[in-house]
Order: sequence, then C-alpha cells, then structure tokens
Amino acid sequence: MKVHILDDWADSLRHLPCFAALAGHEVTVWTDRAEGADLKARLRDAEAICLFRERTRITADLIGALPSLRLVSGRGAWPHVDVAACAARGVAFSSHRPPEAPNHAAAELTWALILAALRDLPGQIARAKAGLWQHGIGRSLRGRTVAIYGHGRIGKLVANCATAFGARVIWWGSEAGRARAALEGGEVPESRAAFFAQAEILTLHLRLTPETQAIVTAADLALMPPRAILVNTARAGLIAPGALLAGLEAGRPEIAALDVFESEPLTDATDPLLSHPRVIATPHIGFVTEEELDLQFADVFAQVNAFAAGRPLHLVGPGAL
Repeated sequence: MKVHILDDWADSLRHLPCFAALAGHEVTVWTDRAEGADLKARLRDAEAICLFRERTRITADLIGALPSLRLVSGRGAWPHVDVAACAARGVAFSSHRPPEAPNHAAAELTWALILAALRDLPGQIARAKAGLWQHGIGRSLRGRTVAIYGHGRIGKLVANCATAFGARVIWWGSEAGRARAALEGGEVPESRAAFFAQAEILTLHLRLTPETQAIVTAADLALMPPRAILVNTARAGLIAPGALLAGLEAGRPEIAALDVFESEPLTDATDPLLSHPRVIATPHIGFVTEEELDLQFADVFAQVNAFAAGRPLHLVGPGAL
C-alpha cells in the first residue's frame, strides 16, 4: 500500500524499531505541516494515512479529495477525525485505545516541569551560562501539597512520585474518580473549593472531552494559595479561555509550567502565554520519547498491516467496510 505518515516534525519515526513493520509498503514520511490544498495535493495518491496524534484534522473535505484512500490509522482518542465522513466514503478508520499501559513519558515530564518551576531551572541555567552565579533561591518539594486533578493512570504515576519526594497528595475529578481515589486510600478534600485552596502545586491529568472542556475556571485559580504552581501536560482546553493568563497577572498561580497550548504548533514568540515571564513552556513533548513513540506507532503500523492482510484491527465505525 502507499502509506503516508503525517506530521513527523522531528523526523523521528524512521529511526525507531517499529518502522521496520512497514517494510512491505511504499512509505512517505512528511516532516512538515500542511493544510488545505497543499495537504490534499501531497496525499493525492495515499491509500493509507498514519496519524501523528492529533496534529492534523481528518475532515470530510479532505477525505473527499483523496480518491485512493482506504485506511486512516491512529492511536488513542479521535476528536480530530470525522468518523462519519470516513464511513460515508468507505474509508476504514482504525484507532487503538489500550486499556492499560499508562503514559510514563507524560508523568516524567510533569515532574520535570514541577521541579523546574520550584527551583527556577530555566532562569538558573540561563544565568549560569551568562556567568552569573547562584542568583535567587528555590523551594523544596518535600512537605508541599500536590493537587492532582484526574484520578487516572497518569495521575497515579504522578502521585507515586510525589509520595517518594515526601509531598502530600490530594485528589479531585469526577464523582467516580473521587470515589476511586478515596477507596484506594487517597485524600479527597471535602469540596472543590477546598481542593483548589490547598493546591500548592496543581497538575492536570484529564482527557479533553465535552464534559471536561474549560473545567478549570478563573474562579478556581483565584482560590489557589500564594506562590502556587500550575502544571498542564494534558490539554490546554481543560482551562477556560483567558483564565490562566488572567490568573498569572493576578498572581494565582504564580508560575505556570505548560506543555500544551490552545493553538499548536505555536510558533508566535509573542503569544501572551508563551512569552509570559512566569511561564515555563515546552512544545508538547509529554509523549515524545523514543520508547513512547515506538510503543504507540507499533500499534499504528500493525493496523496498516492487518488491513492490508484483510484482517482489520481496532475499527471505529466498522460499517465503513
């Protein structure tokens, strides 16, 4: 099959062990971003498209412009894929959502950002390289309260690390999530307001769904303690539009450590959040490790091979076939 892999901006996949799975196909890897007519032109002969997470939207307009397309292969949730349009055009859509295997890479980056914020690592590194020695003092993690919003697999990994550092962990989330946390011996405050009021370090670990869109409000952030830190390695849309910038200006949180933004890729260095002096920013690298990408794309490529062999895997909307 003619297989096109989209949005591998770091040209990383062809160097991973999983890439060998596509040896029997004609493979094109795109390492830049394209939209509109440019995207349609480059995919004109594609029989299978492999998605790099949610970097490109698969719309009815795009699908209708690709006469050879037979398969779209992805992994995880699919808010960026028009499943009905795939079915209407007879295009199979496969996406594996594994029930286990938490994303260790995202949990690890969460802790890198927490520690960077507490010890002002970006500032200290920059000053050391400029010949300025030991400017300012940091803060210790031990004894602080880490507030985890979302009692899921990644949140539990973050909690384990917090305990190892000697921090206190509190939980919030859906009613079911709070019940699970309490059942497992976790500390759940008596109210949402109490959760935010104790959140010296708030870290978000929720899926972005219609129910969780803008779930963290300006009023929530205003309850946080002085000098609080907010960490978001999940999705920018979990925070109400404008709330985080307003909160930073008001000093709650004092620091935001962000791996996700409303518009990605974010290349405007003047963006108010990206350029804010109290924002530590990384370019959505929470899942971007060799091990995590090899794990994820092994699934994506296995779906291509299964489809080519006439035994499709993980079909979403199988009526398309």
